[in-house]
Amino acid sequence: MTYSVQFGDIWPSIRVSLLSEQKYGALVNNFAACDHVSDELEQLHARDFVNKAHSHGELEPESGQTAAPSPASWACSPNLRCFTFTRGDVSRFPPARLGSLGVMDYYLMDAASLLPVLALGLQPGDTVLDLCAAPGGKTLALLQTGCCRNLAANDLSTSRTGRLHKVLHSYVPQDVRDKSRVRVTSWDGRKWGELEGDTYDRVLVDVPCTTDRHSLHEEENNIFQRSRKKERQMLPMLQVQLLAAGLLATKPGGYVVYSTCSLSHLQNEYVVQGAIELLSNQYNIEVRVEDLTHFRKLFMDTFSFFPSCQVGELVIPNLLANFGPMYFCKMCRLT
Repeated sequence: MTYSVQFGDIWPSIRVSLLSEQKYGALVNNFAACDHVSDELEQLHARDFVNKAHSHGELEPESGQTAAPSPASWACSPNLRCFTFTRGDVSRFPPARLGSLGVMDYYLMDAASLLPVLALGLQPGDTVLDLCAAPGGKTLALLQTGCCRNLAANDLSTSRTGRLHKVLHSYVPQDVRDKSRVRVTSWDGRKWGELEGDTYDRVLVDVPCTTDRHSLHEEENNIFQRSRKKERQMLPMLQVQLLAAGLLATKPGGYVVYSTCSLSHLQNEYVVQGAIELLSNQYNIEVRVEDLTHFRKLFMDTFSFFPSCQVGELVIPNLLANFGPMYFCKMCRLT
């Protein structure tokens, strides 16, 4: 009922896509023998959607555009390669294998989950915080960029950080974990502003949410159960607190990306606006939302974007490109 009001005529299409099999992407592990992995994925007729978007973006500057958008606002995190099958192709990737270098060849994930990491625009030598890191796909992608001087990966749940440790051990050699100074913690993310304020160049805040696609297919401990109604109602407040903490942990001039895998504007745009107001009123800190229109144009061949987001971008499930939902919004802490 809520989403039929929010999305109007396109809700039936989104709903049937949510109920259909999800598409995946194969994130190439740069710590494996990655050239041979890319060749194998190309033989499956998959293509690297990141490099395709970059080459497309470089070849076709926007006609009539006088001033280019600020490079920092839409620059993509580098060195990421993720293969997907083309629109309408519902082929599956085979399970990842252990490669010759002792780590897994690729990581299967919803390809839309890579967009928040790409949007974060990591630069070499950045100090990075992944505030709600488990189960670990986005943390792994952050390490694949080769940009992290320090990476703090946090998740309140110790069982979930256990899964994060498994991903890191399966995909990242020990010397790389040491060199990137990967620190895994299980602290309350809401307190991060007090613990390590003004510390990080880039912060990813991929918050707990209603995980809409997962909730449709998973009965056990489902967040839409009546017994969890109060918890569900409190989610936007928790999300605002986590985003505010992420912004407080960022250095002035640094960037934060907020993301969810929910369609709900209460968990998406409203949370961004709420956190910005909170920082302004309580801390006198100014935050600017970055325009990701150029970024969306780069990736519109692979994903279906909702055209009416007030702030940020939302990938909506579509039968021809059944990724998402994935909401993400990039912010710059100005003061």
